[in-house]
Amino acid sequence: MNPENQTATVIAGIPAVDMSLYHRIRFLVGDPAAWIGWTEDGKPRSALMVRDIEMDRARKTARADEVTCPSEFEPTGGLSGDRGIATAQATAEFLVRHGFDRAIVHRDLPVLFADCFRERGIEVVCDRDLGIVDRRSKDAEEIEYLRAAQAGTESAMRLACETIARADVDAAGVLVHEGRSLTSEIVRSLIDLHLIELGFSSRPAIVAGGPMGADCHELGTGPLRTGEPVIVDIFPQDKKTRYNGDCTRTVVHGAISPRLAAMHAAVSAAKAASEAATRAGTTGEAVHESGLAEIRGHGFGVGLPPAGGGGYCGMVHGTGHGLGLDVHESPLLDFKGPELLVGDALTIEPGLYDVAVGGIRIEDLVIVTAEGCVNVNTLPEGLDWR
Repeated sequence: MNPENQTATVIAGIPAVDMSLYHRIRFLVGDPAAWIGWTEDGKPRSALMVRDIEMDRARKTARADEVTCPSEFEPTGGLSGDRGIATAQATAEFLVRHGFDRAIVHRDLPVLFADCFRERGIEVVCDRDLGIVDRRSKDAEEIEYLRAAQAGTESAMRLACETIARADVDAAGVLVHEGRSLTSEIVRSLIDLHLIELGFSSRPAIVAGGPMGADCHELGTGPLRTGEPVIVDIFPQDKKTRYNGDCTRTVVHGAISPRLAAMHAAVSAAKAASEAATRAGTTGEAVHESGLAEIRGHGFGVGLPPAGGGGYCGMVHGTGHGLGLDVHESPLLDFKGPELLVGDALTIEPGLYDVAVGGIRIEDLVIVTAEGCVNVNTLPEGLDWR
């Protein structure tokens, strides 16, 4: 081995949990592992440290030039009986044997690895962008995974919104489905079961009716009622590819009040303006500001409500975020949002929230191109799903 300098790059953790590590190696395992990268004779080289029983599988599919295990890099004092400590010790030993005295690491490196590196005299330097920026520009395979995840998410969204819109209603205005009150919990269960059948790992969806929807992250509980907006936000993970979908719609059973229609018109205009502003080279902040201009132009507020501000209705969050192996990735479409790149996968999700009536939010997934963006969603975005 002839490294060009004494610095290696290390991304370590548990690939099933740390998506920066999984993205780098594309090898799924629930035990600690470490990817080590360096430059040798002008060419990039890499090694993957995994458990001995995973080596054959890793050699077939993992993205690394060589695969090793802790027992092959046992330090003089021996390896710990703790799997995580042993992996960190062996990774440090790998660095020492190969002449590296400096490790550039990602922001989520377990402290355990840093501790073992420093114990062997290896300088640890955090690169805050490592494993973050390199995940932004999605390749063709990743985009197809995202399209498939979003298609599954949309099928669950259609089921949820149509169930709400087509429900019966009792004398008190409560929705009724199959002879019982239709609650947020029931709709959430319908979503979960549908997604499980499609091969998704379902997270608790937001099904927030009426004033509950004024809190943009409230999951929602209890009976749903006619005439009230219900925010449905679904963000599952495809268990096969590990990529996520993320989609929001708002549905109203029965008559749509002028207030809700006005809120929806503003949110729809903000979403269209944000999409129109999205292209490589512009910034996340510029996209956010484009949508906010429509919100303000329709007479609604921007930012958190003022203290004691009754009757306030405004957009209280950013316009969107990156989507991929994690539901929330870089970049943000918000103030100080960075320059967008070709291949960024972004949610565009403006919303308005009024504690008296609830919330309206619409969310789609777009892929950034040099000329603009491509919206991968197919569902309508209106309030009437009958």
